[in-house]
Amino acid sequence: MALEEGARSCLLRFRHRLEQDIKPSYLMDHMISDGVLTVDEEERISNKPTRKDQAVALLELLLRKDNRGYISFYNALVKETYGDLANLLHDDLPQTLPVQTVLSEGGVPQRPVVFVSRPEFVNCVREKLYRLQKEPGWVTVFGMAGSGKSVLAAEAVRHHGLIEECFPGGIHWLSIGQLDKPDLMVKIQSLCFRLEQSLDSPSLHRPPNSLDEAKERLRYLTLRRYPRSLLILDDIWDSTVLKAFDIHCRILLTTRNRSLTDSVSGAKYEVEVESGLDEKKGLEILALYTNTKLHGLPEEARSIVKECKGSPLVVSLIGALLKEKPNRWRYYLNQLQQKQFKRIRKSSSYDYDALDQAMDASIEVLPDEHRELYKDLSVLEKDIKVPAKVLSVLWDLEPEHVEDILEEFVNKSLLFVDSNNKPHLYYLHDLQLDFLVEQNRTQLEVSLDQHYRDGPPTSGDEECLYWIRFLTHHMAKANLSQELYSLMFSLDWVSIKAQIMGPAHLINDYVEYGPILDKEVMRSQFQEFLSLNGHQLEQRPFPDVVQLALSQPHTSEVYRQALLQAQDRASTGKLYFDWLNKSSVENLSRLVIHPHQGSIYSACFSHDGAKIASSGACKTLKVFKSTSGEKLTEIQAHDDEVLCCAFSPDDRLLATCSSDRKVKVWNVERSMLLRVFEEEHEEQVNHCQFTNTTRRLLLATCSNDKFLNLWNLNKPTSQNTMFGHFEPVNHCCFSPDDTYLSTSSNDGTVKLFQMSSANEWKTINVRNMFAESDEEVLVKCSTWTADGKHIICAARNAALVFDVETSDMLLEIRTNRLSTVQYCHACSTSNLLAIAFSNYAVEVQYTQSHYIFSDIFHFIMLYSVCLKRDSDVLFYDEEIIVSAADNCNRLQVRDGRTGSVLFQSEEKSSRIRCTCMCRQPSAVALGQEDGTVQVVNTFRPTVHTVLHCRFSHNGQTLITSSEDTTIRVWRWQSGECKVLQGHKEQVRSFSLLSTLPVDTRLLSWSFDGTVKMWDIESGEKLQDIQAHRGAILSCHVSPDGCLFATTSADKTAKLWQCESWQCVHTLSGHQDCVRSCRFSWDSRCLATGDDNGEIRLWSVKDGSLLRICSRDGKDGMDSLHGGWVTDLHFSPDNSLLVSTGGYIKWWDVEKGEALQTFFPTGTALKRIHVSADFSTFVTIDSIGILYILERVV
Repeated sequence: MALEEGARSCLLRFRHRLEQDIKPSYLMDHMISDGVLTVDEEERISNKPTRKDQAVALLELLLRKDNRGYISFYNALVKETYGDLANLLHDDLPQTLPVQTVLSEGGVPQRPVVFVSRPEFVNCVREKLYRLQKEPGWVTVFGMAGSGKSVLAAEAVRHHGLIEECFPGGIHWLSIGQLDKPDLMVKIQSLCFRLEQSLDSPSLHRPPNSLDEAKERLRYLTLRRYPRSLLILDDIWDSTVLKAFDIHCRILLTTRNRSLTDSVSGAKYEVEVESGLDEKKGLEILALYTNTKLHGLPEEARSIVKECKGSPLVVSLIGALLKEKPNRWRYYLNQLQQKQFKRIRKSSSYDYDALDQAMDASIEVLPDEHRELYKDLSVLEKDIKVPAKVLSVLWDLEPEHVEDILEEFVNKSLLFVDSNNKPHLYYLHDLQLDFLVEQNRTQLEVSLDQHYRDGPPTSGDEECLYWIRFLTHHMAKANLSQELYSLMFSLDWVSIKAQIMGPAHLINDYVEYGPILDKEVMRSQFQEFLSLNGHQLEQRPFPDVVQLALSQPHTSEVYRQALLQAQDRASTGKLYFDWLNKSSVENLSRLVIHPHQGSIYSACFSHDGAKIASSGACKTLKVFKSTSGEKLTEIQAHDDEVLCCAFSPDDRLLATCSSDRKVKVWNVERSMLLRVFEEEHEEQVNHCQFTNTTRRLLLATCSNDKFLNLWNLNKPTSQNTMFGHFEPVNHCCFSPDDTYLSTSSNDGTVKLFQMSSANEWKTINVRNMFAESDEEVLVKCSTWTADGKHIICAARNAALVFDVETSDMLLEIRTNRLSTVQYCHACSTSNLLAIAFSNYAVEVQYTQSHYIFSDIFHFIMLYSVCLKRDSDVLFYDEEIIVSAADNCNRLQVRDGRTGSVLFQSEEKSSRIRCTCMCRQPSAVALGQEDGTVQVVNTFRPTVHTVLHCRFSHNGQTLITSSEDTTIRVWRWQSGECKVLQGHKEQVRSFSLLSTLPVDTRLLSWSFDGTVKMWDIESGEKLQDIQAHRGAILSCHVSPDGCLFATTSADKTAKLWQCESWQCVHTLSGHQDCVRSCRFSWDSRCLATGDDNGEIRLWSVKDGSLLRICSRDGKDGMDSLHGGWVTDLHFSPDNSLLVSTGGYIKWWDVEKGEALQTFFPTGTALKRIHVSADFSTFVTIDSIGILYILERVV
């Protein structure tokens, strides 16, 4: 749509003035956020040499835009305080949509059929709304229940001038009511979805999965996409709910509590609605309902209005009755006068007397069968809207019949309908529901057995969502313990509810209804499954729950159900894989969550153990329930990485410190920033800790600026600055009684400061404990024993225990040379010490002075022995033999099925970098970092690190490559060795050209971009080509021996003739390094994988792209494969493809669709070994866990 002529003329008329004054870079940011300007357009304008040239280009572009561009430009001028220029454009702003269209799109309720004007209140509300024209704020419409607040709010915005002048961004209505946090999040999710769907280019983001994330999404939409819009919050009860909308926007709210806005910031205005109608208004309502003139109303009318005490709701209820039975004025007056119902809640502000009487009178006129149906509505939850299908299940009636009954209830004002939704949603006013509950208290436990016997519906409609959310609640409420047992111990139910509601809701169900289920072992099995896999169940696309459950212990009911389902579905061609050796892996985790995108730098328990706080590279602070992982708080805490977080002793406060040099203190319950300390530290703040008691609450922080600061939270600056270190200070820790503070530094010392004087007391020189080495000693942390007599510090590959009084070292706990101590923490109540090592292991030491798990270690998975990813596997009949180095730098050969160790070498002094095995003769080889190659007990020294080793097909020859750019061919039994020289950089890998014993040709490829062919018998170089401009990352020879493929860091793959060594095809299209490739077994197709996780399938015949495997990622910020695609294998019939990256995926080659995904505990899988029949798969993840996966049949 073109720009309106008036707006175009205005731009041309004031063009010179605008060109002289505006700074385009400021304005374009807003216009990009509004979606009217592209990044390319911004770049073209920004490339102009001067500010004026940029302004000219922007205005020329604006003249080619539509009305949205003009309005966005106007709003940008307003936001950037170009008020005088904005006034020039104001009169020619394009016309907004008709009022009714704006209100309808925003979900504002239509005017009720019976409407009585109350202009004094409507005008008062409008007058307050006009005050929001220039600044955000709150207008509160408050009054008693049933006083007509919602109708007045809707009527106030039904005004063209108000919308055009104050809220051109639209009016958006949200009904709130009494909500808990999950329900509130659903409300905000639906509002965000509605707002995003109205944009020209709707967002592709996943729905917010926490209240804080939903709040931030709404904040972005209201400030950047709908900057001059009004949000109407109807029926607010709780100030904590209101805080979720404290996002610096314009809000009109209706409530019964005028003090709610005391808890939020911004300008505030109030309008009080009188609790009752005057007699004239009450009579007017009755006249409209009965289609009677005012002077024609019977004498009972005035008495009815009086008995209704002026409540618009009650008068409307009676009016609706009289509309169908106009001759019952006396009867209904008698009902009101004679019926004396017990108060529902004496302390409530409801007009209960009038409501009770009106409600009872309304129900009495229903047919008998409908009266009982209406009473059944007492099983509904407050403020929950339900579709007719839900009530159809409850009443066991046809949906059409139910809709007729509900229409009758609506016509009598016994029920309300939300007609903005399709299908329509029905709900009771909370007064009506309270009345029903009181009247039917003995009948609440309605037998729902017949409705639940066949399980809940799963169609995904409104009915399904209702049952998913409330089915367990209704079953528990109706004492259907057996049905609840069958439901909650069903893997199908876990899959349905986790996909819709998330795992935290399910975990809470097991906690809440545990006493009813009375099956502690089975309940703990399901709860453990959800706790350990919750981070996977939050991914999109949603993972296969059956596949996840196959990783549970064989004795678990979760595994039993998963295996049965997998076997059943496997008969129809579905892929599932059983983790055969999982019993050999000891997992001590209790809860696994994935709280942050990127690295997690700090995590800690609250002192009561109920919460976990975490922070990391994504600049956020998050707080979770420690039982379920449910997110309680998410705060955008800093402008840079958050390096540490710590609870105060009473758990009311959280401190954070960051690379942005700031220290902040937060109120945990209210997610409110209390203090910012930003002036004193000059470099990143590494660690923060509160004192152990609240007697004299202080916060200590340490920094790369070599200083330590003590903060009193009541003062704006530090109370004391302590110095003495000569290098960055990594960690600080109070003694148990807060008498001393210990600091750990890169200068190789631990210093102890007296808190009473803030002076240095003594220095422990840790560096002297490593006098045998010239390497620098960095002390990473320190921790105190419970009695305060000893201090333990982490440095290099040791945890050292010192006597505080004498500074003598009492004990040294060392790990092997190839790993370092990353952290240590002592328990305050027992003689345990937890030590975290760089090789992904955590050890718990028990001595007279040692202590327990740090809070952070509950996030770390503990395993007994970890294997390195460079491995080899032999498949022989039913046997699976695996060789790999372990975390103690020993070579292990294991039985893959049982996990038993068949061979284990002694610990090597040099890191093992590669290994290979040969079946005949039986041998295992290893290559080490110092250049040593060993075949069992035979050593052949080289010079540099051995990176790859492989036996020839007859087992007589061992081939190795190393960092010295050479390849060596060993007759390992005789000791003869040939050296193949020619590569200029490290050899990436090598491969024999064919499997024939007589073929002695070897293919090698290198980071120097070349591919070379050698004769390993003679040592002669047969071919040498510069294949790529970048490093060659993989190479594979086609099974028919005619072609080989290379892939490179230059983002291309190439196909080469083996005989002529001519390049047949160059395959372009990958957007990142192409790291892996594999031919299909018929040599007709080539698969390539890149560092962005993308897999492409190519035709070998003509080099054309056949397809790109599904681009559905697990997360919008993640790689398509959770990491680099490192290995690929086709099935023997070429119909399936398996790939490794951050996880393992199996693909349908014909369709390019993912068929199954296996999520390892660690990440960054390096390669996968596949049996000849494509039924068994072996790999090792980044934390050393071995996986033997077998296809379920």
